Amino acid sequence: MKYAILIFVVFIISSCKNKRDDTAAITKLPYFNSGEFTPEWDRGVHKIPSFSFVNQNGAIVTNETYQGKIYVADFFFTTCPGICPKLTKNMKTLQDVYKDDNDIKLLSHTVMPWKDSVPVLKDYAIRNNVNSEQWNLVTGDKKGLYNIARNGYFADEDFKKTQDESEFIHTENFILIDQKGFIRGVYNGTIELDVQRLRRHIEILKNNR
Repeated sequence: MKYAILIFVVFIISSCKNKRDDTAAITKLPYFNSGEFTPEWDRGVHKIPSFSFVNQNGAIVTNETYQGKIYVADFFFTTCPGICPKLTKNMKTLQDVYKDDNDIKLLSHTVMPWKDSVPVLKDYAIRNNVNSEQWNLVTGDKKGLYNIARNGYFADEDFKKTQDESEFIHTENFILIDQKGFIRGVYNGTIELDVQRLRRHIEILKNNR
């Protein structure tokens, strides 16, 4: 019995070690070219389409703002009582971690542009200590925002099922975009472990530029 227990313990320790080694051995990330988020390792096909929105300071934010940068995108609204405070908190954590790294940026899109005007976003940014040099909160045309959420970032799970364009978008996803505009990872922005995984993947992109 003693030997059986000993063998079991050694097996568990060995398994855990192998898992850690597998994680440490990851040196590249897949591409995600569709809303199914099937990893594709050869090449990226789908890029984030062109966009133009307005940030919390009234400045225009476009693809060129993020050209050559690694960035994390999400979708929120300022009066959201549920998941959005967690998303904002974890985006703020990313801002703090990469505050001295000009190659890492953040981009939060409102899904309630009819209420989240520039002054409203500005107030929200101040209350959440958003650094506008690194993190843009953007508003704009509802059609443009919803289109890029669904067809650019594949961020709306319900739309894939219903195809209802009038449906309100609410997603907990953080989407990792590489320096060329390809989607390289999707994470639950409300879960700390997933945010840690995101940070590890950011480092992989930095090392593979």
